[in-house]
Amino acid sequence: MSVDPSVTPPGTRNFRDAGGLPADAWRALYGNETLVPTHCCFCGVQCGMYLRVRDGKVFGVEPRNHDINRMRLCPKGLNAYQQVNHPDRLTVPLLRTSRDAELRAVSWDDALDYTVDRIQAIQAEHGVDAFGMLGGASLFTEKTYLVGKFARVALKTRHVDYNGRLCMVSAAGANKLSFGIDRAANPFADILLSDCLLIAGSNVGECFPVMTQYLWGARDRGAKLIVVDPRETSVARTADIHVALRPGTDSAFFNAVLHVVIREGLGDQEYVDEHTTGWAELAETVQGYPPERAAEICGIPAEQVEQVARMFATAPRAMAWHARGIEHHTQGVENCLTVINLCVATGNLGKPGAGYGTITGQGNGQGGREHGQKSDLLPGGRSINDPVHRRQIAEIWGIEESELPQAGTSMMEMVHQMSRGEIRGLFGMCNNPFVSLPNYDVVKAGYDSLAFHAQCDFFLSETAANAHVVFPVTTWAEDDGVMANAEARVVRHRKAQEPPSGVRTDTWVLCELARRLGVGDKFAFTSSVDVFSELRIASRGTVNDYYGITYERIDETGGIAWPCPEVDHPGTPRLFEDGRSYHADGKIHLQPVEWHPPADPYDDDFPMRLTTGRTVAHFLSGNQTRRLGGLVEQTPRPWVEIHPSHGYANGDAVTVVTRRGEATFPALVTEAIRPDTVFVPYHWPFPVAANALTIDALDPRSKIPEYKVCACRLERAAAVVDVPAPPMPPGREAYPAAQAARSDPNPPTSSQGRGF
Repeated sequence: MSVDPSVTPPGTRNFRDAGGLPADAWRALYGNETLVPTHCCFCGVQCGMYLRVRDGKVFGVEPRNHDINRMRLCPKGLNAYQQVNHPDRLTVPLLRTSRDAELRAVSWDDALDYTVDRIQAIQAEHGVDAFGMLGGASLFTEKTYLVGKFARVALKTRHVDYNGRLCMVSAAGANKLSFGIDRAANPFADILLSDCLLIAGSNVGECFPVMTQYLWGARDRGAKLIVVDPRETSVARTADIHVALRPGTDSAFFNAVLHVVIREGLGDQEYVDEHTTGWAELAETVQGYPPERAAEICGIPAEQVEQVARMFATAPRAMAWHARGIEHHTQGVENCLTVINLCVATGNLGKPGAGYGTITGQGNGQGGREHGQKSDLLPGGRSINDPVHRRQIAEIWGIEESELPQAGTSMMEMVHQMSRGEIRGLFGMCNNPFVSLPNYDVVKAGYDSLAFHAQCDFFLSETAANAHVVFPVTTWAEDDGVMANAEARVVRHRKAQEPPSGVRTDTWVLCELARRLGVGDKFAFTSSVDVFSELRIASRGTVNDYYGITYERIDETGGIAWPCPEVDHPGTPRLFEDGRSYHADGKIHLQPVEWHPPADPYDDDFPMRLTTGRTVAHFLSGNQTRRLGGLVEQTPRPWVEIHPSHGYANGDAVTVVTRRGEATFPALVTEAIRPDTVFVPYHWPFPVAANALTIDALDPRSKIPEYKVCACRLERAAAVVDVPAPPMPPGREAYPAAQAARSDPNPPTSSQGRGF
């Protein structure tokens, strides 16, 4: 494909397409092969793909020319199909009556009966709130709806939350405070039209690889790129300005940028006066953050603050996107608010190429928090504390409003309640807290305190291996459902094969448990479409309105962005085009923010900063990707990224010590990280778990843990610690071909893994 001179400066190579899009018409098919159109199960980009099916079994994948990804897939997407018929799959329920006993294979009736007996016994003795439930943001939206309904109607407990609490809730809190709606304001396609892109706390090239095409497309047009990250990531390496600030100082930096915008008259005062409240208080607050103060707090040159302000504010159309790097903090909500404040103050909202977005980490990070599995929300993003909202949902569910529990606590708070005996039983789906929650010792102690714990999964995770009952459930390719990606575009996942014998869908498990608990009439769902039909009604008239979205319409369009109130409504890919927010007054509510230091103080014993994140080959707790041979070979183990000024060589064994514990890793020595900061990826379990080290301090509003910064020190060690094999049921060993690379003691050749 030739470069279009109307959109690309002369002499500029086409980064995005590098000579043309891959050929969409070409296929290498076996006889009797079917291509099932669906989407990737991993991150919030939700790339389109075809699953290759022959003789009723998924055996391969091809990229799909969906307008999200245009034939591109990342390493995880290319390997995702291997989960479906993997030899490590769970295919029979497992049960033990005490933690001292081994898990053993049992029938479905035995596992379900035992679970119901334990639920009823615990609640009879200690009250309904003594049993809790934890869901996940990689579940289809239909299943997240069922998690919330099952907890409140079948278990009748207020204690329900989900692992999106570890992901997007800071952004959600900021969005609701400022805009009255919780989603990105712009579609990905708007990135291509922007003149200046600001990426804050997001390693796009590894965590959302296919989204990078949009950045390159904007660069082809000459757009400027600003990256705010303590590490020089692959995308930061190409930026016009890379702000390598200290972890935990984001709000001070963005306050200072806004200070310069106001000082130099670079804002859009007409837009601010017409569309916002709180401007005077915000302007007064940022007066206390001149560039010199930010330079001292953030460890960057003061001139860089001014450069960012001028580049962003003078661009005809500018956009800001952020992810966990600014959200995983005790000041996570406030960090996000400072980015929103900058976009609004410069009038960059509600226009093609100008706006604001949050990049969801899990495949359904957006949809997973919209319809009721979050502790304080009911379907449609309704508040569980609002009497009107409570009555609306109670009527749809066929219960009295008084029967609906009040708001519960967050995922990490629930762990502490387990230790205190306030929560004595737990049902978990689509989560692996033994790897994903901070401060592993506290998490293990909490789960070990439970009198009963059941877990659903298709592989035996570290958390499931500790449970009393494990239910084997379907992968994403063995059921139908929808997810909402980072644009709030609702896309459809299609069933490609029947599940293995002995495996059930999550929907079936919840409905069958509800029947045995005596409320089967409230869960008379036979398919995902049945659940989605009720979800559409439950969301009607809310900000998160799905009523106009149907499976058929998604098939026709490739996905519809909510809110979509009627079946003839086109959806809402771009928000705020009329200048109105979703608050009752239609105004954007600007929020002043004061910076405060991270929760874990630095001193002579712990002088450095530990930050954590993903690598391109793995996903979240690694329960899926640590079993896929190509991904394990690319990145077989975690490492510690260290600046050369500390005197270590590549491969040296280095122990990272925090106030919670220690872990030993091979060193990856690089100038692409600040000298006062180290980085460890978090996809592996104890004893090589990054989250054995991180602090469980929470943002007071979002209750998100402060994964992205804690105090640490480095010590030389004799040898690195071995990476444990993934858990397996008694009598079985993890698929050896996928585990051969685990014993390699060396770090990868770069942060992206081997071979890059």
